[in-house]
Amino acid sequence: MTDHPCHDVTGTGPVLLLVPGGAGHPMGLGPLTERLARRFTVVTYDPLGLAHGRLGRPVADQRPADWSRGAARLLETVLPPGERAFVFGTSSGGIAVLDLLARYPGRLAHVVAHEAPCVTVLPDGRKRREELIAALDGAGRPPAEGPSATPMGVFLAHVLRPFTAHVPALRALEPRLVLAAGTGSRGQVLHRTARFLADRHGSAFLEFPGGHLGTVDHPAEFAGLLTETFLAAAPASP
Repeated sequence: MTDHPCHDVTGTGPVLLLVPGGAGHPMGLGPLTERLARRFTVVTYDPLGLAHGRLGRPVADQRPADWSRGAARLLETVLPPGERAFVFGTSSGGIAVLDLLARYPGRLAHVVAHEAPCVTVLPDGRKRREELIAALDGAGRPPAEGPSATPMGVFLAHVLRPFTAHVPALRALEPRLVLAAGTGSRGQVLHRTARFLADRHGSAFLEFPGGHLGTVDHPAEFAGLLTETFLAAAPASP
């Protein structure tokens, strides 16, 4: 990690921190970001710098705390004094923003965590985690280092296992949190995980268009609902 976390900024308006999934590479999120930038200053966090020239370099095993610590430093850099940010994270980025809310709540206005794969919270979580890892990592792994490295290779080698083992340390009845899942994920483990977390912590649950990749497959509809959700949320006191 560096003193200045890698990120991109676009748009104007209240700050919206966006934390991508996978290994944090924002690939495919351009159409979503463009639409969100009509109402927000979108700060897209790239925790490993993979979209900023660091793909192929050696990467250590990641922890949600690594990403949330960098996100907190980033917010201190980009937020105007006295303001708080809206925060959205999907997949592994969803786990990171849950950890951000648990550890650094002071500069956050409202948080949406979409299909965060922290499946160990489920009563049968150990089994579900094993199934998830087998489904994603069972058919071979692309390179994580060197000239042929891919973001998926980095994710499988250094993010998938530690992130899916994470149990969020959330406060009960957190009014600033929405747990989200896709309509296309109904009946699947990540939809079940989001509902379980919402019920456990007394937080809101909301369905978004599409499945796990709804941010990419339905950017207009996804951005519209996310914008409505944030603009309707009155900032709560930490």
